[in-house]
Amino acid sequence: MVFTYDEVVPWGRSFNEYRRMFHLTDEDLQRSILGCADGPANFNAEMFRKGHRVISCDPLYQFTAEQIKQRIDATYAEVIGQTRQNQEKFVWDLITSPDELGRLRLEAMRDFLSDYDQGKRDGRYILAQLSDLPFASGSFDIALCSHFLFFYSDHLPLPFHQQAVDELCRVAHEVRIFPMLTYNAEPCPLISPLIEHVQKACRTVSIERVPYQFQRGGNLMMKISSGNGR
Repeated sequence: MVFTYDEVVPWGRSFNEYRRMFHLTDEDLQRSILGCADGPANFNAEMFRKGHRVISCDPLYQFTAEQIKQRIDATYAEVIGQTRQNQEKFVWDLITSPDELGRLRLEAMRDFLSDYDQGKRDGRYILAQLSDLPFASGSFDIALCSHFLFFYSDHLPLPFHQQAVDELCRVAHEVRIFPMLTYNAEPCPLISPLIEHVQKACRTVSIERVPYQFQRGGNLMMKISSGNGR
């Protein structure tokens, strides 16, 4: 299946959100990490400053920093406007309002943009589709996928999810996917058949509660062991 990036809004989350979304421990941060569909998140930039290395891959990275900025600017008001209209779908505790959400997201995305050109030269931002990753088998300890699989399940059917998870499991010993909701804060209907697919491949899958919840009910992460861990 061919997926076009036009269907996804570039919306970057912060390093601290990544840590809580994926329940990343200090030990986890020392491991080799692949971020899939990272978009304009600043997880990679912050990890680099901390002396760790993350490889991020996304179709978004076909564009220049200026083109990505223009895309963010073009969609920012709409995203925040939709959030205001649907505030009941979110938990306003650590993030207290749509205005604060906008400020935090812009801060993370501006940090990403300031790191992007150097990161591309360093080989930390790689243009790639999730279902066809340009890495050797077993290249990473952990692969993270934030707000893409499950999230856009109305655009991406079960076969795409199966292929994507198979590819993630090929390149990484452990896969973590967050959240397990759609962008409308509804349970994703593909979860059960995807779990069945994973188990048929003799992989271990678990659903874990994480210390992060912004979408109401969105505090669960899927963790998959490829069965060839270290």
